[in-house]
Amino acid sequence: MLFILALNGLSHPEKARRGNVFGIMGMTVAVLATVLTVISNNYWVLAIGIGVGGTIGLLLALRVKMTQMPELIAILHSLVGAAAAIIGFANYLDPGTLLHFSGSSLLVHDLETCLGIFIGAVTCTGSVIAYGKLSAHISGKPLTLPARHFLNLLLFAVALWAGIAFVIAHNPASSPHAIAATGGIFPPLPGMPGGTVALCVMTAMALLFGIHLVLAIGGADMPVVVSMLNSYSGWAAAATGFMLGNDLLIVTGALVGSSGAILSYIMCRAMNRNFLAVIAGGFGTGGSHPVTAEEHHGEVMSVKPEEVAELLNQATSIVIIPGYGMAVAHAQHTVAAITKTLREKGKTVRFAIHPVAGRMPGHMNVLLAEANVPYDIVFEMDAINDDFPKVDVAMVIGANDIVNPAALTDPNSPIAGMPVIKCWNSTIAVVMKRSMATGYAGVDNPLFYRENTRMFFGDAQKSLDEVYRLLTA
Repeated sequence: MLFILALNGLSHPEKARRGNVFGIMGMTVAVLATVLTVISNNYWVLAIGIGVGGTIGLLLALRVKMTQMPELIAILHSLVGAAAAIIGFANYLDPGTLLHFSGSSLLVHDLETCLGIFIGAVTCTGSVIAYGKLSAHISGKPLTLPARHFLNLLLFAVALWAGIAFVIAHNPASSPHAIAATGGIFPPLPGMPGGTVALCVMTAMALLFGIHLVLAIGGADMPVVVSMLNSYSGWAAAATGFMLGNDLLIVTGALVGSSGAILSYIMCRAMNRNFLAVIAGGFGTGGSHPVTAEEHHGEVMSVKPEEVAELLNQATSIVIIPGYGMAVAHAQHTVAAITKTLREKGKTVRFAIHPVAGRMPGHMNVLLAEANVPYDIVFEMDAINDDFPKVDVAMVIGANDIVNPAALTDPNSPIAGMPVIKCWNSTIAVVMKRSMATGYAGVDNPLFYRENTRMFFGDAQKSLDEVYRLLTA
């Protein structure tokens, strides 16, 4: 109930803090209940594990910057996957397994073990690669190997075959013909339960599958990948719950898995993308410009802080569109101060949030909430897109792909069909960027060359500080 209340609270910014409290309470109750049901003389082992893990988690949470939240979430997902895989092996190697299970119950238990290890291994390595891409340790460009879909299918087929071989080899009731037909290529290891080699092969295939799966997805799809891996970690936890007979893990994992899957679907719909197509290869190019896409050239009109301040002073209706650049520059507090000043001058100021702005779902909402921007002036893309013809100034802060008109006009663009914020329909669009570099999808943006666009180059924090000083002078 506490976890359900947590999800309900997280559905709206005004209730998000309360939702977090419910989640913390639920997890505390779950951990305590699980620990207290363990009848053992080795409680000190649990104490050490909880102490070490809790300390690492606390230090990470205290030190992480808001701009690093996406990669932190990705690496935490990898720990969930690794835990599920390790628990699966520990449960399999437990000598008491064959004593507690027999016949059909052992068969079901082995299937649960396979499922938990497979999903956990895929989640583990996939999340590590996602972390590398989000933190720029790995290029955002998708790895498009020849016959990559066939390679994925081959890895999955070998993992499936090895999983079947493990189940048959580990079940004493299996017939010699079944063992010979499926597991003959996996020799038994001395002193180890039957099917150990097959289970190791399945795990290795799952690890490789997770690596290649995320490497083949472009940088522009990373928000969907983070959400997808969140779902995977939930299903891995649920499978582990079945394996251990832990109802709490089953319920919690099912909630995380289903909510993550729903969020991934919503995000794909927001980008006009098929979920399976994204997972199969994505559409982001992460820095390499496709030769088939339109090349945009023209004169760029740049402005200084004084001109931006004057445009804002003359405007009546203003819409601010935040992007990852605002997060990198830590400019959300200055944006909030400018917003407060403009509203005190009687101007209408609103925020337009794209579903995939930033590097994870809700990234911009979290930053604006941290800066105490009122929730009632923050709007989703669909709720504000039709209002831009009545907007005097649209101010884009560090966003690129989410305001790219090529998504609607260029069928050859890698982001073709992706819904975008139509800021170019406003009277003036001010675009804040450090340079003319492409965004995370590696696609040129024709918005920069439009007659009603003004490019405001420089660091967002320093530039906006100057604009704020001029507005309050």
